[in-house]
Amino acid sequence: MAVDYAVIVVYLAGMLAMGWWGMRRAKSKSEFLVAGRRLGPAMYSGTMAAIVLGGASTIGGVGLGYQYGLSGAWMVFTIGLGLLALSVFFSARIARLKVYTVSEMLDLRYGGRAGIISGVVMWAYTLMLAVTSTIAYATIFDVLFDVNRTVAIVLGGTIVVAYSTLGGMWSITLTDMVQFVVKTIGLLLLLLPIAVIKAGGFSEMKAQLPTEYFDPLGIGGETIFTYVLIYTFGMLIGQDIWQRVFTARSDTTARWGGTVAGTYCLVYAIAGAVIGTAAKVMYPDLASADSAFATIVKDELPVGVRGLVLAAALAAVMSTSSGALIACATVANNDIWSRLRGVVGRGGGGAGDEAHDEVKGNRAFILIMGIAVIFIAIALNDVVEALTVAYNLLVGGLLVPIIGGLLWRRGTAAGALSAVCVGGVAVVGLMWHYGILANQPIYYGLLASLAVYVVVSLATPPTDAAVLAAWRDRLAGRGEPDPTAPAHPSGASSPSGV
Repeated sequence: MAVDYAVIVVYLAGMLAMGWWGMRRAKSKSEFLVAGRRLGPAMYSGTMAAIVLGGASTIGGVGLGYQYGLSGAWMVFTIGLGLLALSVFFSARIARLKVYTVSEMLDLRYGGRAGIISGVVMWAYTLMLAVTSTIAYATIFDVLFDVNRTVAIVLGGTIVVAYSTLGGMWSITLTDMVQFVVKTIGLLLLLLPIAVIKAGGFSEMKAQLPTEYFDPLGIGGETIFTYVLIYTFGMLIGQDIWQRVFTARSDTTARWGGTVAGTYCLVYAIAGAVIGTAAKVMYPDLASADSAFATIVKDELPVGVRGLVLAAALAAVMSTSSGALIACATVANNDIWSRLRGVVGRGGGGAGDEAHDEVKGNRAFILIMGIAVIFIAIALNDVVEALTVAYNLLVGGLLVPIIGGLLWRRGTAAGALSAVCVGGVAVVGLMWHYGILANQPIYYGLLASLAVYVVVSLATPPTDAAVLAAWRDRLAGRGEPDPTAPAHPSGASSPSGV
């Protein structure tokens, strides 16, 4: 085990070193929050794939393969489909907006009256996403190295908080690229073929397992549909995903780089399901499907390789955790705290002491949010329920006003606010009635949000022509703000937020 420990220690030390290096590059708000909007296709693709493929996609994806066979790929597959849809249809327009948060986009589109409420919903989602990712450290360390749960969460969480706080998006981008490479080597090039060979090959797997393990729809049509609603649509509107889109050097980079990342996710989904299916052949009676990944790594991989694959699992968890953390801090600072202090619409922040203060402020929020995430992760037990609540709130409350704002000119601020409130309240109430893990809350919550958005928008005066003109200019890449200035709209053509 000493060799495996050495691999992990080197990997974790490298993450901290990149955080220190990133600190020297993050001199402005734009560099700290969106890596200066300068990422090229290769780095953009790698970092985007890294953030969407976290612990749930890796450990959970293998667990679903263990439980359902090849159809267990659908959860991660729908994540890839969502990223492809975002990249092909929306990413170019999103990148041209030159904003920092989803709520700022809503302010631009609807006239500055949707930001703070949507910001609270988005903050809750990103906070719970960071928490659930942080809890995954305990799963990895507990099973493989018998480390106390609290110690594992504090160790993994502290490293992520440290490099994220030091260098912001630059540090996260650099670490995500390393994590992307480690995941590719550890999961796709090493664990996948070794697992299939150890299980006796595909012919032996088919002979040992029921035929439904090889049915592409074996997990059930309703489950697949729910995955599409939650994960595919969730990819379209999540702050953690949009903040990566904002890092693209151009709209072309956002479109094609994201398409490559989405395709990679589809391959990753199938690989996880195959590994889980192979684990079912080798270990048919595991107490928990989610322990399949750790069990096959511990028992079947040689020394050194085992450490690399464990590093790959840590990479998956850390990339999602760090991306969710900076998204949570960005929303908390830019969409909630600054608005409550009444500084929305104030210009500046481009250089010198003011830019330095903006970096310090965002760095402080990452640290505060990171500490909160670690404490919540220690206290929380049911990860699946927490993540379900987060995604239900996100999709039920924000999907309709965001996609409606991008596609429907007649949508109004009143319609957007009503959709956020009614959709959010509906999913919470329905989760209380049907149960957190039920499918009905997201179905009926989305329908309620859509109905209210359309009815209220048609019943209220159209959005001001000046607001729509400013919106069209930004979508077309005209009238872009200074990249280091706050992106909250102000003035007649860009109305102030709440």
